[in-house]
Amino acid sequence: MNIIETTGKAVIGTYKHVVNVLHLLFQTLSWIAIGPLKGKFPKRQSIFEQMVFAGVKSLVIVCFVGLFTGIVIAMQSAYQLAQLGATIYVAAMVSVSIARELGPVLTALVVAGRVGAAITAELASMKVSEQIEALDTLALNPIRFLVVPRFLALLIMLPCLTLLADIMGVAGGFLVGIYNLGLNPHRYMDVSFEFMVWKDVWTGIVKSVVFAITISMVGCYMGLNTRGGAEGVGKSTTVSVVTSFILIILFDCVLTGVFYFANM
Repeated sequence: MNIIETTGKAVIGTYKHVVNVLHLLFQTLSWIAIGPLKGKFPKRQSIFEQMVFAGVKSLVIVCFVGLFTGIVIAMQSAYQLAQLGATIYVAAMVSVSIARELGPVLTALVVAGRVGAAITAELASMKVSEQIEALDTLALNPIRFLVVPRFLALLIMLPCLTLLADIMGVAGGFLVGIYNLGLNPHRYMDVSFEFMVWKDVWTGIVKSVVFAITISMVGCYMGLNTRGGAEGVGKSTTVSVVTSFILIILFDCVLTGVFYFANM
């Protein structure tokens, strides 16, 4: 195929995938809204199990990433600010950058790599072993049993993990500011919260909600549409993680632009 045919095929394929993912999202939201009215909402146990897997078991790595990100930002900014005689503003640099940007983005990337890949691999294994078809045979909707619990778990736990990453990031900058830069602890915390406003926090939470929807939908979609046996499982998992990473960065750019121009 020439370049025009190749480009057209890629555009049409991408369009079809986007439509299918949006359709899956619509079905998921429909089950969340209508399921309780019909008495067919997923069991709380399955939702809690997914929350434990997506949230509790991600605590260590999220804390690790948040803490050392705060340390790195503090060390990188301290050198430049020290030349201006404004070392104390390291606190503001760390708190604002973590809350607005690095906290939600890095947490989402960690969760996409860990939880998103696991969701795709699990559902893909069920697909190639015909367990999904077995649910259809029993008149049990796969979206209700498989997608909704994972969607709700990420929607609840990712903002919580983002807040935890924000706290750990500020703590990392605090350690550098106190033990390396010799700043006063009380003054450091005052400056941190003097420049960080409520908007910095809730914009990060909004981003984490969008990232949670993205990770869950991409992971479930790729898993439910896997073909080709074990090889297909590996391919779907790889594509799922890469796609989630790209969409997280893309949506972060779009949301940052929206919040920036809305503030002008």
